[in-house]
Amino acid sequence: MRLIARRRVQTVRLAEPARRTREDVVALEEPLEVRVNGARFSVTMRTPGDDFDLVAGFLVSEGVVSSPDELRGMRVVSGIGMDGEPTFNIVDAAVTGRGVAVAAERARTVYTTSACGVCGLASIDAVRTASAFPILPVGFTVPEALIAALPDRLRGAQTLFEATGGVHAAGLFDASGTPLAVREDVGRHNAVDKVVGHALTEGLLPLSRSVLQVSGRASFELVQKARMAGVPVLAAVSAPSSLAVELAEDAGITLVGFSRGHSFTIYAHPERIIA
Repeated sequence: MRLIARRRVQTVRLAEPARRTREDVVALEEPLEVRVNGARFSVTMRTPGDDFDLVAGFLVSEGVVSSPDELRGMRVVSGIGMDGEPTFNIVDAAVTGRGVAVAAERARTVYTTSACGVCGLASIDAVRTASAFPILPVGFTVPEALIAALPDRLRGAQTLFEATGGVHAAGLFDASGTPLAVREDVGRHNAVDKVVGHALTEGLLPLSRSVLQVSGRASFELVQKARMAGVPVLAAVSAPSSLAVELAEDAGITLVGFSRGHSFTIYAHPERIIA
């Protein structure tokens, strides 16, 4: 499977009074078609690499699978691009059990962009009924100092961002701040799917004692993905949306925003963050 995540391009740099031609590095963005048992399920724009993690996490987010036993395997379906070169932009997932019917019900033929996954679970009621993992009301707490430290820990692992400046990141951390998985992608929701997919294949779901740290803002969709994976704490570098706050409150998820520079704001369920 191709793992190239960046591309070199020629640019013109304007910096008064100079005008210079130079080479730059940009993050790769390509479509990925997701198939379930041979049938098209969705198409998303993503950064190539960790595609099996991406597909596994996406299927968790869509309520198709919730355990490794329901995902019997994945394979890359190769093709030929318009330039005549081989492509590796189709992944077929073999799903068993209840996921077969769920996938058929939620199959979509439109593409999803790197800015928004257009998740099929588009309402709070749908997320509440679809998630296989309850968010425990008590029993897991996180020190303030750890929440404050996570953005820098995530940033330190962002090698593709360092090279391109054009990707988001998501990181799963345990209660001690040890990283369980860090992934990057042009789409924030894809980065989350990649870490959740890694957790699924490693048998770590539900993530009931983990913190999910993301770059950028916290949208409804990111809270939904945290809920589907059983994550009790979601922290974002920027602000949450109104629907993100509403879903977090309803789902029992501690939602943190503006987590930067050793300060942050808690928007829902502050009881998990302790001094």
